[in-house]
Amino acid sequence: MKIKVGVMGSSSEAEGDAGEFLRDKAESLARAIAARDVILLSGATTGVVYAVGQKAQAGGAFHVGISPAGNEKEHVENYKLPTDACDALIYTGFGLKGRNVVLVRSCDIVLFIAGAMGSLNEFTIAHDEGKVIGCLTNTGGVADEVEYLLEKFSKPTGAQVFLNSEPDQLLAACLDSLHQ
Repeated sequence: MKIKVGVMGSSSEAEGDAGEFLRDKAESLARAIAARDVILLSGATTGVVYAVGQKAQAGGAFHVGISPAGNEKEHVENYKLPTDACDALIYTGFGLKGRNVVLVRSCDIVLFIAGAMGSLNEFTIAHDEGKVIGCLTNTGGVADEVEYLLEKFSKPTGAQVFLNSEPDQLLAACLDSLHQ
């Protein structure tokens, strides 16, 4: 069975130099995913996550999007989400927070690049579920605040959390932890 790697993070795009840096990191993460025989899962969303999904798919990765909507029309019209970066879309009909539970539980590895409040929700679900979690540091948001979050709020769940600023090294460490 193929390993399922989820990418969570900012659904918005940063501007200027910060945006260019984040796009470069997203492309590096996409290449790292596409170079391995894994399935990519995402929230079928916009922003940095979209960039990773689009580039990974173009690089040969199979990309499954988990939608908060109940169907394609709702996905596009109500949530204003794209359909072009996914090979398959699963419509949960559970809204954003419900989708997050389905998405995270479907992953073997959960990776974070930047991220705001929705990503924080995904992180807490992943941690509570004892997942292998990778945070692409120096990208901002949740990915850079995980050490603080774990110091202040951690509980024993069996989650393994890896931090690295290099996408290929981060994914390698997460994959290695599954084989131990």
